[in-house]
Amino acid sequence: MSTKRRRGMGRLVLRRLLSSVPLLFIVSMIVFVLESFIPGDVARGVAGVNATPAQIAMLRREAGLDQPLWVQYVHWLAHVLHGSLGSSLVDHSSVAGALASRLPVTLSLVIGATLVATVAGMVLGVLSSRGNRLVVRLVDVLSIGGLAVPSFWLALILISLFAVKLRLLPATGYIRFGDSPSGWAQSLVLPVVALSMNGVTAIAKLTREAMLDVLDSEFVRNLRANGIPERSVVYRHALRSSAMRITTMSALLFIGALGGSVVIENVFGIPGLGSLAVAATTAKDYPVIQGVAIYFTLLVIVVNLLTDVTYGWINPRVRTQ
Repeated sequence: MSTKRRRGMGRLVLRRLLSSVPLLFIVSMIVFVLESFIPGDVARGVAGVNATPAQIAMLRREAGLDQPLWVQYVHWLAHVLHGSLGSSLVDHSSVAGALASRLPVTLSLVIGATLVATVAGMVLGVLSSRGNRLVVRLVDVLSIGGLAVPSFWLALILISLFAVKLRLLPATGYIRFGDSPSGWAQSLVLPVVALSMNGVTAIAKLTREAMLDVLDSEFVRNLRANGIPERSVVYRHALRSSAMRITTMSALLFIGALGGSVVIENVFGIPGLGSLAVAATTAKDYPVIQGVAIYFTLLVIVVNLLTDVTYGWINPRVRTQ
């Protein structure tokens, strides 16, 4: 990579990072306000049904819940700027530590689902664009099914078939990679399939449409007229010309999979950020909810940044925008 190209890419990354700061600020404020609308007394819920009014009042003071909402937010923001996300109201554990331990679990699920959706969708899209009638019909059927079948319902079907009846894969649970690589892979198969199915159909249809547009262009007709092999025309030129559209869709699928992981992790009993968010919401554990929201926002920012870098690598003109 030339010096000029590196500088252009560096300016692109810097602009995207600077524009992400207001986003984090806005998201944190929105989540903080929405938390205040969760019904019930947080201090009473954390203290338990047997707590005395004095104990509840003391817990409210210690957690700062007796302060106005804007004061609570300022205190929280000050801790964040000093590198602390606070402590859980339930077990007083470090929020940052809990999030860090669960982040790799969610990333394994979401990245796996995005990769499966992108690769499988591209293969189906390329084959269907080449006129394979069987694949064309398969993509159309999957598209209808992908829109009609919710991921949690598909997850239950997969558990019933592959875990209960065939007993090929575990129904629930998660095994860390360091404990058993094969067990880790097996514990992710069903969740990844359930989370990626909608994405497979989206990538397949997008790839087919993009490939058909490129293959019908004058540029490709000139390549064929000049004797360029069909395989090179399809995979080297047409597919590369469709890369930006596919990259955009893959980034959107990753972001969508982050939201879907909240449901899938709870269905399969996976200890990731999604299941932590549900548990924290049920317990009204505000610091944990806020921390999960910040982590999800940071992941979205990183994905958008990587997408922009990929754009800059595919199309140099993007780096000057």
